[in-house]
Parts: sequence; structure tokens; C-alpha cells
Amino acid sequence: MWPLKKASVIDFFQAPQQDRLMSSTATGATRQEQERSRVTRQKLMAAAIEVLAEQGWAGATTGAVAERAGVSRGACQHHFPTRAALVAAAVEHVFRQQSEEIVRRAKELPKSQRRVEPLLNLLADVYTGPLFRAATHLWVAAVTDDELKAKLLPLETHVGREVHRLTIELLGLDEGDREVRETVRASLDLLRGLALANLLHDDSARRRKVLAHWARVFEAQLTPA
Repeated sequence: MWPLKKASVIDFFQAPQQDRLMSSTATGATRQEQERSRVTRQKLMAAAIEVLAEQGWAGATTGAVAERAGVSRGACQHHFPTRAALVAAAVEHVFRQQSEEIVRRAKELPKSQRRVEPLLNLLADVYTGPLFRAATHLWVAAVTDDELKAKLLPLETHVGREVHRLTIELLGLDEGDREVRETVRASLDLLRGLALANLLHDDSARRRKVLAHWARVFEAQLTPA
């Protein structure tokens, strides 16, 4: 076997290191691309909720959402091929964020049975916020839009179950108790109705009185006879 030339020897030993560097560079580039993609998706979903809440379903075009997010329409369609897919993903994304915020704020509430009213007011903040306003536009539009309806029906079921589970968990209740389940369900239906009443004008003063009364009913329901 002939001896390797000096350059060949150097190349021989440097090749694995160069391969590793190239692999590391490629991995780093992939991570950066994934992070940019994640940030773009989050911008689009946040913008979708804002535009929906302000302009309704008719105004929440992919072009309007892309402009609000500061990205191109092509980038929007790359991440979300249809408007229905975009808004459904946006509702679920913002709902997760708000659920985390509810849990964080609920930890500051008193650890007693008297936490019912503060928790109801906390949930009311969510129900009267931009997410609910945006969702209301979607629910109405879905009545005559089969594609949107197909996206929203499973999402509605999922969100409803999660809010129900979260409420029971934060109040430290027994989900196996039928009376508890029905009382929590009635509470959430009440909150949704109050949120609808708040769409056209600020109904917060009446809402606080209603929730204070309902909290007493709720607490009485939880108190053993």
C-alpha cells in the first residue's frame, strides 16, 4: 500500500469532523426554521382572533389576518390552507393560553368554599373577552357554512369538556357527583348567557349581581344538609 500524501492524510482525519460540523449546522438551521414557523403560526392565530372579534367572519379574510399578523398571504396559506382551518386552530390555541391564565389566577383565590364567586367572576372575564366575541361570530357563520361547522363541532365539544373539567378541578369538587356536574353545567350555561348579553353593551354591573346570587345558590348546593 502506497503512503498517503500529506494533504490526503489531513483530509482523511478532518473528514469526520467536517461531516459533524455540517450535520450540526444543518440541525441548527432546521431548528431555526422550525422556530420561525412556530412564531409565524402564533402570530397568525393571535391575529385571527383579533380580526374576528373586531370585524366578524365576513371581515376575517386570510388577507386581513395575514396583514394584521405582518406576514404574506402566501405564508398564511402555507400554514393554514383554508380560513376555517385557521380560525379553528386560533380558537383552540387562544383557549389553551386562557386556560393556563385561569389556572394561574385561580391559585391566588381563597382556599375555601367562598371561592365560588371569585372563580365565577374569573371565568366571566374569559367569557366576555375577545375569544368569546370571536367564537360567537364563528358559531353564527357555521350555521350556513358546512366546512366551518365541520371544524367547529369537535372543537366546541372539546372546549366545553375542558372548561367543565377545569371548573370542577379548581373548585375541588367531586366530578362523580351528579348534582355537582349539573350545577357546574348550569353555571357555565349562565356564564355564556351573560356573555351574550354583554356583546352589545357593558353589562358588568348586572353580571356581578347575578353571579353573586348564583354563587350563594351554588355554595348552598355544595353544603351537606
